[in-house]
Amino acid sequence: MRCLLLLLALAASACAPRGLQLPTGTGEAFPDSRQALAEAVRACRDVQSLSAELAISGRVNGGKVRGRVIAGLAAPGRLRLEGTAPFGLPAFILVADGSTATLLLPRDNRVLRGESAPAILHALVGLDLGPTDLLAILTGCVVPDPQAVEGRAYSAGWAGVDLAGGATAYLQRDARQRWRIRAGLRPRLRIEYEWPSGAGPTMVRLQVAGEARPGSDLRVGLSQVELDVRLAPEVFAVTIPADATPITLAELTLAGPLGAGR
Repeated sequence: MRCLLLLLALAASACAPRGLQLPTGTGEAFPDSRQALAEAVRACRDVQSLSAELAISGRVNGGKVRGRVIAGLAAPGRLRLEGTAPFGLPAFILVADGSTATLLLPRDNRVLRGESAPAILHALVGLDLGPTDLLAILTGCVVPDPQAVEGRAYSAGWAGVDLAGGATAYLQRDARQRWRIRAGLRPRLRIEYEWPSGAGPTMVRLQVAGEARPGSDLRVGLSQVELDVRLAPEVFAVTIPADATPITLAELTLAGPLGAGR
């Protein structure tokens, strides 16, 4: 799996960019939290599919990752991620249509079957996320179907809204005084958004807290975004060569940025 290793785990020396300074403290009562959240997620709550080009850069387990991925996501639970290369075959193709996923490494002619998409994505870049969660995150909603529980108002136009299920969304008014989600906290995952213009984010930063290791800090730039387009069933399938060599999730983890064999 040397091609995958070279793509995903290059040595790095650059420092990670500074993150958003989120408000802290108890804040003040915010009785309009439900209305503010509804405004902030109006464009993403009901999105059923996304196709986009993703420019991924950052660090995983102390190593640098960089690459471009063509992404297709559709509810419920369908995913295609294809890692492009400057020339030749794709670096990888990951598809899921339901509870199990398939990863093909065309350059190595190896295949991983029967594992979940979250398990494979964790091995690749440290993100324990499935298609439905990825769709919600990349479209700006933090979680699927966000529901406000209670909120707090802060200075400088910030508000924090606790969501059903344990996540928190941090909202801020934009130049047109519209509420936007600027960040979100999920268990072990911090999400930051950049919204220069338009209805959707153009940059999503994903930071996963590590336990014994540094964890992940990824910036995902979105371009060529299309929402609620029809993605044919064959998008979420991949043809496996008859002579492809099977690999295990343990082998993938060892070869990827989270593995000791990096």
